[in-house]
Amino acid sequence: MKHDLITTADRRGDSSALGASAELGLAEFREIAVIMQREARIHLVESKLTLVHSRLSRRLREHGVSNFRDYVALVNRDEAERRAMVTALTTNHTHFFREAHHFDHLRSAVLPDLQARARAGRPVRIWSAGCSSGEEVYTIAMTIAGESHASAAWLRNGDVRLLATDIAPHVVASVAEGVYAESTVEPIPPAYRAHWVKPHEKGFIIADELRALVTPRVLNLFDHWPMKLQYDVIFCRNVMIYFDDAAKAELETKLIDMLAPGGHLYIGHSERLSARGIAKMFSAGQTIYGKIEGSAGQ
Repeated sequence: MKHDLITTADRRGDSSALGASAELGLAEFREIAVIMQREARIHLVESKLTLVHSRLSRRLREHGVSNFRDYVALVNRDEAERRAMVTALTTNHTHFFREAHHFDHLRSAVLPDLQARARAGRPVRIWSAGCSSGEEVYTIAMTIAGESHASAAWLRNGDVRLLATDIAPHVVASVAEGVYAESTVEPIPPAYRAHWVKPHEKGFIIADELRALVTPRVLNLFDHWPMKLQYDVIFCRNVMIYFDDAAKAELETKLIDMLAPGGHLYIGHSERLSARGIAKMFSAGQTIYGKIEGSAGQ
């Protein structure tokens, strides 16, 4: 829906010139940073000014807005555009089997316990928090399914669910679709590709059996979490790097609280738990932590 900020250039049919030529001043950048902190707890430093300008220029063009002062005013009064701005400024970069040592650990150290739980009739819950377009959650699914349909029998016979959440609706929609370009699926090892990746008119699609395990949902990590059960495995990688120390501490506490005793948390290669978080966890490998039995999340 267009708003009432139409300029003379737009009426001449020159709307493509809008946005890209608009200068993002420091005052407007700081207002945007305040909104991002309030809405998503994302911490924008002034060195990101050029990136913010680049990502938001399209939003200005779409609304026929000629300058960032008017765009900030639009964002302040329009909830839908605030959500769109947050989505535009959210980084969605990932690939299959990224930080492969995490999946090696999941396969060798965690998977046997997950299989035992499922075979005993107990639920198994895995969460990809900040899932982006789904490469992470489907890598998890392939890892626990194994390299053949026979090795995935425990999934078919058990109560196993994978949750994939992200703040950006368009990437959550990509998870639900499960379709990827040929270049995107190249990092998947051949044995996994042979069983779990199928040709599709748009490239390749994740096999129905794995997509059925995954529940994609839009979720702001600082809003209420509706999940009822604790999770056996949580991947929250390269997410906390976008938050300030207070937000990191808050999210870390919530993640540990949501993790079942003995469960495992995987974080990004440049991320570390705080001393308070470490007190409730044990190191299980590089950026891999297990929750100490009997440890509370608070």
